[in-house]
Amino acid sequence: IQTVPTIIIAAVIGKAAGKVGPLYLALFLGILGWTGLARLVRAQFLQLREMEFVDAARVAGASNRRVIFKHILPNAMGIIIVVGTLLMSSAILIETGLSYLGFGIKPPDVSLGLLISEYQGTFNISPWLFWWPGALIVAIALCVNFIGDGLRDAFDPRQERNISRKERSNARK
Repeated sequence: IQTVPTIIIAAVIGKAAGKVGPLYLALFLGILGWTGLARLVRAQFLQLREMEFVDAARVAGASNRRVIFKHILPNAMGIIIVVGTLLMSSAILIETGLSYLGFGIKPPDVSLGLLISEYQGTFNISPWLFWWPGALIVAIALCVNFIGDGLRDAFDPRQERNISRKERSNARK
């Protein structure tokens, strides 16, 4: 699945399916996009499996399920979140490109790529009709990536937390 270009498969499915709707296109893009995430998560799990804290948990008598859910998964959440949000941004850009080319979402449904395609002829006269959908596409993709970075920072157990003086003094008591 990884060797075949996603946009070509999505264009063929979009053209063959006709007016199926945005939900099916999103589902299809999700089905095609899972392989990269799966490879990265597998590599992270294999790397974390060899760490000392996993060995210590096993020596302490932890079951495989406990090792996975209490030790390995929290440490792998950073990469899962970041790659997941990058896949979301990629899916947004693919859907926009497909709709622009006429293979994606069809009217009466609305897509930013469809708006750009409709206003393409008026670019020389009214360029702002092209700028706003384009700027919104970039803003959505950036917001999704920034949310992913923030979630990664929030869920990363290896990151040092800044503790205030008041919390530090309460912890010593």
